[in-house]
Amino acid sequence: MKTEGGTSLKLLGQALLVGALTGAVVGIFRFGIETTSKWWLNLYQMAHQNIAWLLVIIVGLIAVAVIAGYFVKQQPHVGGSGIPEVKLQLQGKLSVNWLPILWRKLIGGILVIGTGLFLGPEGPSLQLGSSIGQGVGESFKESKTDSRVLLATGAASGLAAAFGAPLSGALFVLEEVFHNFSPRVWLNALAGAIAANFVVSNIFGQKAVLAIPYEHTFPIKIYWHLILLGLILGLLGHLYKMGLFSVKKVYLCFKALPRWLHGLIPMVFLVPIAYFWPIVTGPGNPLILSLAKTITTQGWVTVGILAFFFLLRIVFSIISYDSGLPSGIFLPILTMGSLVGATYGTFMVQLGLLPKNLVVNLVIFSMAGLFAAIIRAPFTAIILITEMVGSLLHLMPLAVVAFIALLVDELLGGRPIYDVLAEGVYASEHGGKSEVCGREDQLTVPVYESSQLVDKKVADIKWPKDTLVKMIRRGSEEIIPNGQTIIAAGDMLVLAVDSNQRGYVYDQLKKLQEVELDG
Repeated sequence: MKTEGGTSLKLLGQALLVGALTGAVVGIFRFGIETTSKWWLNLYQMAHQNIAWLLVIIVGLIAVAVIAGYFVKQQPHVGGSGIPEVKLQLQGKLSVNWLPILWRKLIGGILVIGTGLFLGPEGPSLQLGSSIGQGVGESFKESKTDSRVLLATGAASGLAAAFGAPLSGALFVLEEVFHNFSPRVWLNALAGAIAANFVVSNIFGQKAVLAIPYEHTFPIKIYWHLILLGLILGLLGHLYKMGLFSVKKVYLCFKALPRWLHGLIPMVFLVPIAYFWPIVTGPGNPLILSLAKTITTQGWVTVGILAFFFLLRIVFSIISYDSGLPSGIFLPILTMGSLVGATYGTFMVQLGLLPKNLVVNLVIFSMAGLFAAIIRAPFTAIILITEMVGSLLHLMPLAVVAFIALLVDELLGGRPIYDVLAEGVYASEHGGKSEVCGREDQLTVPVYESSQLVDKKVADIKWPKDTLVKMIRRGSEEIIPNGQTIIAAGDMLVLAVDSNQRGYVYDQLKKLQEVELDG
């Protein structure tokens, strides 16, 4: 039976099942993170009383990094947020086994995020939900189309359960992940998100995740603050993405440790940070909630402290995420945005250009602005902050800041962060490494009739190290290849290579083709 819009009631029932199961699993996930976070903070408090407890902390952090890293070694798609993988699955470009990822992501995420690294639970929650959606689809032996709908439903449900924000969960999947607004998709995604939020609300209560009280309307006559703040957030968001992609290459160049043990590196930095500034650790929601109290104490010292915390958060969140541990960046981004708003607001108060009681407004607006600049999902940013704060007031200022920040990133040539990350995951699955160590260079190689490459699949060729086939020019056609793409005589291969290894790659390909290549 189908509804008037063409949505199967059977599928809708399965979507509700996916949402309920996701709510239960993400509820366990959130509870586990909260419990382990309290445990680690107690250890640091004990270390202040007896320095010997630092040894216990260090041993524990090493164990967490090794266990979580081993999970990633076993199942590479367990690492990171999981959102790029879900995007590729919905596009039909990636196939994964859901159960091995589900339990490893659950346990690994609890262990890693609970330590206090500047990482969030929302990306892993989304992947947990998508895994459940995939599992339900396979259990009911649904068609590929309906399976993708259930996958998207699980993703929306996971994000809804992580933030207690069902509208944002569904909207993010539609706006940024699936790019599909058909009734068949959005109705089931929303149903699953509501079901997941219902389950989680019975575990954690109905209180908004970031219940920051703000009652003063932001006057239109000082909207110039919003424009200036949006410009700052757009620039910082763009710099954050550049830093995230650059530090990842640094990790890839670090050969002293295997990739699966790179999680040990942020653990080293975490010890002094958590020991001296425990309030700044973790995903960041306690820090965001504390800002409402902190900014009531004005002074240049407050401005300096807030600016320092922002710099610490942006640098260490990049180091934490690029290590490859199971983690997300949603909540860390919101935390950085809140710190930018607080720093800007207190600075302007000190200059006499802003009333003190409006600083909290800027804290909230800035979360939406930085999210929009980095994630490039402005509608989700506005609705997400509205749901998390628990207030429908002041949508216009939220929209202004988000739009300006997004526009700045667009003018600077920025791209949606998950699109770039998804391209890296896809490249690593089909035809070579996702990144090159050092500065990327480009090498164009013609394929001759006598070449050994002719009629071979991209995945079957043993390419030189750190070489990625980015494009194949075939006549007037430009092909984005995957592992199953067959190379033909006359093709022009556009390769991404490490600038330090360009000559080596050139020589290896010349041997591979057994003919002279043009320079």
